[in-house]
Amino acid sequence: MDHTALPALPDDAVVLRARARDWRDAVEISGRALAASGATDAGYAVDMVRMIEEHGPYVVVAPGLALAHARPGPAVHRDGLAIVTLADPVPFGHPYNDPVRVVLALAGASSARHLQLVAEIANIFNDSDAVASLADAATADEVRGILGVGA
Repeated sequence: MDHTALPALPDDAVVLRARARDWRDAVEISGRALAASGATDAGYAVDMVRMIEEHGPYVVVAPGLALAHARPGPAVHRDGLAIVTLADPVPFGHPYNDPVRVVLALAGASSARHLQLVAEIANIFNDSDAVASLADAATADEVRGILGVGA
């Protein structure tokens, strides 16, 4: 399925089999990938961690999947996505959906665009196999194919 509303996913925004000490580390890795792609600056990772610290593990939206994000602001240069798969899953503290195997980091340039991106991502994960497919992906091209996005 083609998800043309989603931004491109350059190789810099895909980190496979990362080793994270804990959920903060996993989110920071995804933030570095967003920054490497040019979508955000390094401060956005701090904002994503702060959102979870303040609001709890609401970002763990499905078994094994965290949708890390923060509010649009000066740290966001353009819409962006990053995917981080974890070599070893980490708990975020969610009562049902832990541990997390895949962190999808999202940056929206505006509030309206942020909501549109979240809705588009939700459609991808209506497929119950999507998280496992992403967790097992061996290449950035394979990740892009699962998400239906370009490079």
